[in-house]
Amino acid sequence: MTRKPPDITRSQPRRQAATAAPAVRVPAPGEGKRGEQGYLGYLLRQAHAAVRLTMERSLADLGVTSPQFAVLTMLNAYPALSGADVARLTFLTPQTVGVIIRNLERDGAIVMTPHPVHGRIQQWTLTPRGTTLLKACRERVIALEKRLAAGLDAKAEASIRRWLAGIAADLQED
Repeated sequence: MTRKPPDITRSQPRRQAATAAPAVRVPAPGEGKRGEQGYLGYLLRQAHAAVRLTMERSLADLGVTSPQFAVLTMLNAYPALSGADVARLTFLTPQTVGVIIRNLERDGAIVMTPHPVHGRIQQWTLTPRGTTLLKACRERVIALEKRLAAGLDAKAEASIRRWLAGIAADLQED
């Protein structure tokens, strides 16, 4: 059996003589590797994080998180989805969707109905309260979307949407 060299297995790094390393300035979004020179995947993740944080802040006083907004949006677009379908559409784990569904049901935003053929499958649908809540959320999210698209003409926005959707479709097969 081969053993790892001691310098790899040591849990405490060796202390070296006190030499002041120059402070590294972390680049702001849009600078260095966080800008046009960065990896596309990183830039997409950085943009997603910024959008999600802004969305969370804009929905907070409505008592809705961005994952809850995603669930409400998908149930509005595709009524009578199962929890598993909601998880796939919202990129959330089934466990997370289970918690979100329980909370939205408790708050009266969605209601469960049994599947007409498969009794074990639970289908979820928005209630009138859920529809009203989603409408209030959408007003804020639409304002954020307008901010995202500021400076883009219709052709550029359509091109970006096509590119992003194409990435999702292409990489889904991996």
